[in-house]
Amino acid sequence: MSEAKGPGTGSASTLPPEKARVVIVGGGIIGCSVAYHLSRLGWTDIVLLERKQLTSGTTWHAAGLIAQLRASQNMTRLAKYSQELYGALEEETGVATGFRRNGSITVALTEARREEIFRQASMARTYGVDVERITPGEIAARYPHINLDGVLAGVFLEKDGQGDPANIAHALARGAKMRGAQILEGVRVTGMRREGRRITGLDWAAHGETGRIEAETVINCAGMWGREVGRMAGVNVPLQACEHFYIVTESIDGLPRLPVLRVPDECAYYKEDAGKMMLGAFEPVAKPWGMSGIPEAFEFDQLPEDFDHFEPILEKAMHRVPMFGEVGIHTFFNGPESFTPDTSYLMGQAPEMDNVWVAAGFNSIGIQSAGGAGMALAQWMDSGEKPFDLGDVDIARMQPFQGNRSYLVARAKESLGLLYADHFPYRQKATARGVRRSPLHAHLEARGAVFGELVGWERANWFADEGQAREYRYGWGRQNWFDNAAREHMAIRENLGMYDMSSFGKIRVEGRDAEAYMNHACGGDMSVPVGRIVYTQMLNSRGGIEADVTVARLSETAYLVVTPAATRLADQTRLRRLAGDREVVITDVTSGEAVLAVMGPRARELLTRVSPNDFGNEANPFNTFQEIELGMGLARAHRVSYVGELGWEIYLPTEMAAHGFETLAEAGTDLGLRLCGLHMMDSCRMEKGFRHFGHDITCEDHVLEAGLGFAVKTQKPDFLGREAVLRKREEGLQKRLVQFRLNDPEPLLYHAEPILRDGEVVGHLTSGAYGHAFGGAMGMGYVPCAGETPGDLLGSRYEIEIAGTRVAAEASLKPFYDPKSERMKA
Repeated sequence: MSEAKGPGTGSASTLPPEKARVVIVGGGIIGCSVAYHLSRLGWTDIVLLERKQLTSGTTWHAAGLIAQLRASQNMTRLAKYSQELYGALEEETGVATGFRRNGSITVALTEARREEIFRQASMARTYGVDVERITPGEIAARYPHINLDGVLAGVFLEKDGQGDPANIAHALARGAKMRGAQILEGVRVTGMRREGRRITGLDWAAHGETGRIEAETVINCAGMWGREVGRMAGVNVPLQACEHFYIVTESIDGLPRLPVLRVPDECAYYKEDAGKMMLGAFEPVAKPWGMSGIPEAFEFDQLPEDFDHFEPILEKAMHRVPMFGEVGIHTFFNGPESFTPDTSYLMGQAPEMDNVWVAAGFNSIGIQSAGGAGMALAQWMDSGEKPFDLGDVDIARMQPFQGNRSYLVARAKESLGLLYADHFPYRQKATARGVRRSPLHAHLEARGAVFGELVGWERANWFADEGQAREYRYGWGRQNWFDNAAREHMAIRENLGMYDMSSFGKIRVEGRDAEAYMNHACGGDMSVPVGRIVYTQMLNSRGGIEADVTVARLSETAYLVVTPAATRLADQTRLRRLAGDREVVITDVTSGEAVLAVMGPRARELLTRVSPNDFGNEANPFNTFQEIELGMGLARAHRVSYVGELGWEIYLPTEMAAHGFETLAEAGTDLGLRLCGLHMMDSCRMEKGFRHFGHDITCEDHVLEAGLGFAVKTQKPDFLGREAVLRKREEGLQKRLVQFRLNDPEPLLYHAEPILRDGEVVGHLTSGAYGHAFGGAMGMGYVPCAGETPGDLLGSRYEIEIAGTRVAAEASLKPFYDPKSERMKA
């Protein structure tokens, strides 16, 4: 809201130097935070280039809400850090930040929202955030201006705060300058010079002059210009500006300081500031802006008012907080902010270039995120490894097609509103769908598939019965597809199922040095015969898990790395960067083959009907593959399983995929073959205790504490993370990944629910799903165990907290389902 420029933080008449260690493009709060934190780590020769004046893009008009609690532990860690930083900045720099802790209240008007905020309150306990569940009466006591009509409950976060966005940015800039960074205003980047996978210099224009600055490293902090700056650097930065609205009242006599009030069911938030009230909105259908480019002169600008668009929000606000109908409107503000396709910001090393980093697309939470994001990015750049799990925001999760302008505009209409929408489990995006389809998509659709979307892929998540609506009906309890997924699950367990895995990433690593290189990159032993499949991880120097993959040795000089769909680009980028000057070629071949999984006790029986090949244990044992005839075509059968049953993943050339599907489907009719979706795969893997990358295993989870020591072969002399594995074996485990099963069959688990050991919170679930074969919800999560034996760990009393209610749970270090894996190897 403030337009204060802050004293002496920019240098309007200074031209860039000839070279710098790092050039930051963009002088909003994010760029200033990155400069500040790099300088705190001792980096020198830092130059920040701002096209106009600091904060003149979106920072200056931000609402300045600074909340602690986010959707995951590490995003909460970053937000809490921001709060702590902003509280100390004024003393350090002499620039007033306006930061104060006035608390926040979020209210629920529906039963679904109450469930959500109470689950969040439980989650907050494990993250060290103080949250209080409050009744309508307690809400009114803390916020007397609210109309309680329809209010069911609320949560209060005492330590949430607010601040002056522009002055926080200027304080960060001042702190960076105090340590030697150059903050240059009025300098526009006009182009970048590339050599191979590096930027060597940036062209600039400033004060009637032009020039070039050599750069060892470039950081794109350009906010809503981030996509265009990314294109200069040859980097994909998928974000889209949207119009963002708020109103500010005239001064209100006697208005006390109030906590921030959020009413997500009415898409609104309310903030008291300097005796005035502010009403902001995250409307369900947003208005993208700047599709043809942002005007060159844009600086501290507003967009045209659109009262008709905002009026429905205001009408509800006058009912919810009646003072809005009693005082005049001082300001109706419309300003742009940038949003990403999945509503998480973009941060990290760009996959396409080796010296370009990104911090942009903050989805209207840039003020509360900036401190932590700047800290994390600076530490990542300084050490060369993520300081902790940043997968939620790592730009490597963004697929190349997501930079498409038409896609971004379509998705942006939904993204803004999702911030205040119900965050139901399994919620699917409604816009920008159908971009990536399996070769089997039409076959699955014709047989009742209900599709979800992941990184653009349309994936069959469950199959509707005849006459059943093919749609998700969301809720926190059993959703409309629960019974469908249960039948699919039990078909896999008891008989025979088939599902499409074509979206999983496939990366071919080939060359003279392939074996030695793969042994360096992976913890498993890659010196295996042709035809063998190895389950392995790629580790960092701390023994944390950077990737979780299966690797098939195709030939003496070629391997196929199979990755989750969401991490294909990140895993391929890691493989390429680790390769150095070794003679290997790394190629994405995902689209070249479709994959059909045939799983269940009768899987061998089905395959012998459609192929003359031998699928017996002697010819085709577990973790091997063979080239086969399938119908009238050819395929490659991998004997692996992510569901814990006898089965094969059948790799088919894309052009033969339809024939292969038809052949298998026809042959399986009298065997009771059931088509299954990926919700089934998740519930089956949960029963078997199979880890899911990004949830149960991340870069900060040690491979031994994750229970995956069997996949690491330390007899190999040289692989990344080996020393950390050996140290951990010597020192002992500090925590272990434990599997849980609720004793009560009714509650459902998703993720982040607190784990209580003998009545004390000791961790949270990393993932959860319903175990249909056991008749109860199951989950996994890390439990501290320093100095303990397995008997000590399992001898305790465990409970899982769900929306404030504790449910008794059984704990196990071995999989509940088929702990010896006898079914997979039958």
